[in-house]
Amino acid sequence: MTEHLTAAIEILLVEDNPADVRLTVEVFKQAKLHNTLHVAEDGEAALAILRDRTRRRPDLVLLDLNLPGIDGREVLQEIKTDPALLSIPVCILTTSRAESDIFNAYQHHTNCYIVKPVDLEQFINVVQQIQDFWFSIVKLPKLVPG
Repeated sequence: MTEHLTAAIEILLVEDNPADVRLTVEVFKQAKLHNTLHVAEDGEAALAILRDRTRRRPDLVLLDLNLPGIDGREVLQEIKTDPALLSIPVCILTTSRAESDIFNAYQHHTNCYIVKPVDLEQFINVVQQIQDFWFSIVKLPKLVPG
């Protein structure tokens, strides 16, 4: 049980924009948290990572909606209808401000919906706040894949 308390925080970033990936990775590196950030550039890769029973499941998924192939909306729906995955918190991090996207994300049980700021400093601030909230304030489940 102690190993879970000292284990790295597993984060799955599902994002196809290389600039946003680089920036998010850098902010998490500067955080001084013991974390492992995995990146999936599309929905297919994200679902493959999530369903790989040989890997530790993520503690949090940061999910963009607008992805090539299987988009983030479909990934969210897959996560939240799969009994093995549904307890993983999913934070939508997207440029979409569409009310229909926000409504549908919550209908499919997203844990939060954040619109990415276009301003670089604001984006860095948002990523830092996500990190602070999910890894300093919230208590996340620690489950071993079975």
